[in-house]
Amino acid sequence: MSIRRIVFGSLLCVSGLLQANDITGVWKTIDDQTGYSRGDVTVVKNADGTYSGKLTAIRPLPYKPLVEICVKCKGKLKNTPLVGFEIMRGFKQDSKNPMEYSGGTVLDPLSGNVYKGKAKLSSTGKRLSMRGYIGVSALGRSTTWIRAE
Repeated sequence: MSIRRIVFGSLLCVSGLLQANDITGVWKTIDDQTGYSRGDVTVVKNADGTYSGKLTAIRPLPYKPLVEICVKCKGKLKNTPLVGFEIMRGFKQDSKNPMEYSGGTVLDPLSGNVYKGKAKLSSTGKRLSMRGYIGVSALGRSTTWIRAE
């Protein structure tokens, strides 16, 4: 085996580990009540070091019509198309535990409500547990997002 193959293989392994420690990328959102994917969110790291995410695709639940606008949102967000809609913003990676993110907000496009948010990335980097809450984290709801391949 040549030294080039060893170096190239090592670089691929390291790049895979780096991606697993970051929430950037495309995530399939999973409805916590039905288990179906509701849409895709693309998460980016902003210049200020925070993370935000926009809906880039939406899907209907079986036997329910597809909702394409934020009907229950308030103010200027009311009736905004969901595709392109920023549903998470201001998340910061924890310096002590780089698999956890907090300090952000999450908007639920079905209820129109904005919640405080936190997220935890799985050790494999393939699942993201998103928690939206009011006041304290115990008063909230969690959903799982799955990294799109």
